[in-house]
Amino acid sequence: MSDRVEISVEDGVADVRLARSEKMNALDSRMFDAIVEAGQALHRDEQVRAVVLSGQGRAFCAGLDVANFSAPAGPPGEQAKAVSVAGRLTERTHGISNKPQYAAYVWRELPVPVIAALHGVVFGAGFQVCLGADIRYAAPDTRMSIMEIRWGLVPDMAGTQLMRHLARDDVIRELTYTGRIFTAEQAQEYGFVTRVVDDPYAHALELAREIAGRNPAAIRADKRMFNASGYLSAEAGLLMESEEQELVLGSPNQIEAVRANIEKRPANFSL
Repeated sequence: MSDRVEISVEDGVADVRLARSEKMNALDSRMFDAIVEAGQALHRDEQVRAVVLSGQGRAFCAGLDVANFSAPAGPPGEQAKAVSVAGRLTERTHGISNKPQYAAYVWRELPVPVIAALHGVVFGAGFQVCLGADIRYAAPDTRMSIMEIRWGLVPDMAGTQLMRHLARDDVIRELTYTGRIFTAEQAQEYGFVTRVVDDPYAHALELAREIAGRNPAAIRADKRMFNASGYLSAEAGLLMESEEQELVLGSPNQIEAVRANIEKRPANFSL
């Protein structure tokens, strides 16, 4: 797709890899563009049933490229440029978000499950990108941090909205206020990591292939409900369950799921 993000699709599973390994997949403007374009392309691809998101090289993502911080410390002209860029952050350019936010939120908006495979470091902006995934597998030696405070900044790539559904409020505040680096095991304890595994990429691919073999209509409905559940009242949430079930109940794919289960064979679903 680009020199920043690589995508391959096989049997309904999209393998998405951040591909700036010489910089530990640090996010520069081209990487932001590539991530957003990758997410949008997958959103349009009806053949995709699950996504694996990982990083090449030594890390998932080391965060924002430090070159992005050089302007505020530079000459007056560069300072004015930095202020101008910051002033545009409130513009909603991608639905409810701006482009940096959408680099994380696009994975949440994807209609199919996204499994992030984490290794090395997952810092700052990279941590926020992985939060957009449905599920996160991490290698035992992975290190993570909500690192923005070290640069005098706040997490502004959808992190505040995604974190609050995963970890306790006081834990999020402590990690955000300090920028403390934490381990994969601690991340699992906090709620940020689903499982700590020796080979997160292999486990993510295995899970994605399993999901890709399920009724795609039901999987997409599941994701819609989970995405909405944190924002709906109990009344609205219960109604949504009923509405989604009515859409899949008795459909050809649901009938095929029953038959395949009874006959102990792989299902042959239509899109």
